[in-house]
Amino acid sequence: MSLNSPGSARDWALALHGGAGVIERARLSPERERAIRAALLAALDDGTAILARGGSAVDAVEATVAALEASPFFNAGVGAALTAAGTVELDAAIVDGRDRRAGAVTGVTTTRSPVRLARRLMEEGPHVFLAGAAADAFARARGLEQVDNGFFITPERRRMLEELRRDRAAAVDEALRLGTVGAVAMDRAGNLAAATSTGGLTGKAPGRIGDSPVIGAGTAAENGVCAVSATGVGEVFLRVRAAGQLCDRIRFGRAPARKAAEAVLGEVRALGGEGGLVVLDGEGRVTFALNAPGMYRAAATARSAPRTWIWADER
Repeated sequence: MSLNSPGSARDWALALHGGAGVIERARLSPERERAIRAALLAALDDGTAILARGGSAVDAVEATVAALEASPFFNAGVGAALTAAGTVELDAAIVDGRDRRAGAVTGVTTTRSPVRLARRLMEEGPHVFLAGAAADAFARARGLEQVDNGFFITPERRRMLEELRRDRAAAVDEALRLGTVGAVAMDRAGNLAAATSTGGLTGKAPGRIGDSPVIGAGTAAENGVCAVSATGVGEVFLRVRAAGQLCDRIRFGRAPARKAAEAVLGEVRALGGEGGLVVLDGEGRVTFALNAPGMYRAAATARSAPRTWIWADER
């Protein structure tokens, strides 16, 4: 699916995802579906308000992902997946397509908004990537809000971990169903940006790092080429260098975003993984691609109204 029209480089665009995986209509109640769609639209509104008034793509993706982190419906921030130790370890990354500056953090345990931490690191830190206690210390030193680790834990996530401990195979799909969140944007100046945030996999080993905070695996942006945020089985997305490979297919192979995304997901599936990608090409056209039954997603542009999708066959 693509939105926006060719030659609209001065029109803003924003697209987001709230995770891909096994999402069955029969198991998603009408009330929960409405609540999830409302949460997607609320996050989209935060970002589009910035773009509509001439704000930057970086500001838009940061605000959008921060809103998703604050919602218990998604696996990022509040409602994040629990490690095997019953704690939360959060990852996030942000990339500015103007000069490919980036900030990435992993193993965050006390900083309320990992994506805001990644943004601050991108702009003020001497490094691109910080982990664990060092990342939280960087956040504290710059006045970013700190919380107890329990702040992120919800009863549903505790239940998922308990189910996983009882029967690991039965809980894998459930863990993937509420996955990573991310956003891509183009502002009126034609600048691209991408951001991704996640709690990882339910029952993951403490210290595990997936693709989301790895620049070029789960997150990438380059003006005139593409902005990408990925969601899915992080170990496989790392192995195929998903986001960076997609941008390379567009930049060097001259592939349309749709074909590039499908090729990358083909490699993901060949290695036993599933998930999805949200992409903006250099003209600000939105593409969603997934090889899973569903992906929570939403988009709006200067020429198209906000809209949400959940299932793979929802056009």
